[in-house]
Amino acid sequence: MAFSGTYELESQQNYEEFLAAIGLLNAKTDYKVVSEVSQEGQKFTWTQKIPNWTWTNIFTIGQESELDTMLGTKFMATPTMDGGKLTILFPDYVFTAEMDGEKLVMHCVTPGEKSVTFSRINRRI
Repeated sequence: MAFSGTYELESQQNYEEFLAAIGLLNAKTDYKVVSEVSQEGQKFTWTQKIPNWTWTNIFTIGQESELDTMLGTKFMATPTMDGGKLTILFPDYVFTAEMDGEKLVMHCVTPGEKSVTFSRINRRI
């Protein structure tokens, strides 16, 4: 499927500002995040890895799913797909992801007047 693959961080914008906005500035790392995505129809397994830390969410588009935040806090959300763009409403931000050729492009946007948009471009490896 379109999203399936393994991706390595190529570039990012507003990383530290985003971590500060969601209260995770102490989680900053200089490691290149590796994202592994498995898509079977509407079902996804989405994993992000750095040394000594792995974060995985399993979900189906259009179905309420129990997901984890980066800190492991569980929450309920219904992932959606519109025009090839995946959207998940996390407790502190809106996550979107889409494919641009062989690149996985992800955005996290915090709400409010002082909204921060964190963007990450990942290349397929």
